[in-house]
Amino acid sequence: MSQKVLLTSKEVNIILHRLACQLIEKHLDFSNTILVGIQPRGTFLAERLKDLLENEYKISKIALGYLDITFFRDDFRRTEKPLEANKTQIDFIVEDKKVVFIDDVLYTGRSIRSALTAIQSFGRPSEIELLVLIDRRFSRHLPIQPDFRGRQVDAINDERVKVCWTEQDGEDAVYLINK
Repeated sequence: MSQKVLLTSKEVNIILHRLACQLIEKHLDFSNTILVGIQPRGTFLAERLKDLLENEYKISKIALGYLDITFFRDDFRRTEKPLEANKTQIDFIVEDKKVVFIDDVLYTGRSIRSALTAIQSFGRPSEIELLVLIDRRFSRHLPIQPDFRGRQVDAINDERVKVCWTEQDGEDAVYLINK
């Protein structure tokens, strides 16, 4: 198994700032916008973006929630091992709000399809957008594309993209792993 560095810590930081600026351009003061991190790994990106928006760009009162899609997945009953659910934490109504789904890697699109179904339990958003750190361009099973992307990656065959976050993995980096 070999791995190639796609993004260093410095590059991840630059991309996070760029994504934050793109969100500001589109949503201005975030008074009608909600950020939703897709569990489990989208939450790290969502928290980082919220922190940047509040501390670096001085935007206050950004609503952030976490959405668990485990039981909404179309492969829920197809796996050998039992799936472990994460915690959904959405303390607000999404009715008529602009929702920005945040995830680390967009691969087949199936997780986002699940998130679209799961969010309906909290109301009907006026709009839903998708922000991802990594967009695996040629891997889609569903017609889902990101509105905001950090980096586009062409991973083929058995290659896998691994996003590491300091909070969980001890470093900020993105690797392309070849099995």
